Amino acid sequence: MTTAGLTAGLERIPDQLGYLVISEDGVLASAGELENDEHTAAVMMQMVRTASRFKLPGSPEPPFKRMSVTLEDFVYMVTVSGQKVFVVKRQNNQQEPINA
Repeated sequence: MTTAGLTAGLERIPDQLGYLVISEDGVLASAGELENDEHTAAVMMQMVRTASRFKLPGSPEPPFKRMSVTLEDFVYMVTVSGQKVFVVKRQNNQQEPINA
């Protein structure tokens, strides 16, 4: 698959600050604030591996397909598809809770 095929649509995600496309072999594509960010790629892959260990007994489904890591200013949105992990860093437009 070409790089354009891997990243189709990732650049159109609203409030997107950057993205990574990762496989077990390493970073396949990257852009924005995550361009060539091997450290973040390694951390995200380790989180995916750890979360993948929590499989429900008897369930044929993978334990998860999406994961969000929410920080104060931004959110990492992680999607596992096939043998690839797609990570998008987005601006966290969290609204203050309403007190009634």
